[in-house]
Amino acid sequence: MKIGGVQKTSFIDYPGKIAAVIFTCGCNFACGYCHNGGLFDLRTILPQKDVLEYLKNRQNKLDAVVISGGEPTLQPDLPDFARKVKNLGFLVKLDTNGTNPEVLKRLFEENLLDYVAMDIKAPPEKYFQVVNRSVNVKNIVDSVDFIKNCGVDYEFRTTVVKEQLNFDDFEKIGSFLRGASLYYLQKFRNSTTLNPEFASMNTYSDSEFEILKNMLEKYVSSVKIR
Repeated sequence: MKIGGVQKTSFIDYPGKIAAVIFTCGCNFACGYCHNGGLFDLRTILPQKDVLEYLKNRQNKLDAVVISGGEPTLQPDLPDFARKVKNLGFLVKLDTNGTNPEVLKRLFEENLLDYVAMDIKAPPEKYFQVVNRSVNVKNIVDSVDFIKNCGVDYEFRTTVVKEQLNFDDFEKIGSFLRGASLYYLQKFRNSTTLNPEFASMNTYSDSEFEILKNMLEKYVSSVKIR
């Protein structure tokens, strides 16, 4: 596991739980708004044994471990790492962009995940414009379908950059996620971005977010703003 960083304590990354967040190196997307661009640098690798030792010492103080990134499913030994974390008694949450549905299925088949959060970057036909990489949209669709029926807690979420996604795009996202239980609209913050041009971009106003929320509730059981 190429681990680029650890947030030792988080009260927000796993709903209702106190968690540590493990950030893996490398990503197959290059979203301009990404605030974890430093994880593209594989020189900043932490020894896995040190991370596991830290978690072992926090067994009575943490409830869960969030494996984030970067994109964790690019790591070939992700299942092995998740298993070690589970064996320490922690709940495991995965943050993913959904490009590797077969890895997701393996993790679920081995009962290694208790919660999964998948980023929805755009309507399927607009993915390339947001992620700046070639993408197999079928994999995105397969991951969404699988997660909706996986049997554990999950969420979908979109970082909302006004210059990238219009109201019609969100109507299409809602239709794409039809039947999902939980969808978060995340306000874009331009303080740290992979692409410097995004420092001058914006998110929607609070009143516009409420319009989006009401629109999306036609498709998704619960829509929340954060």
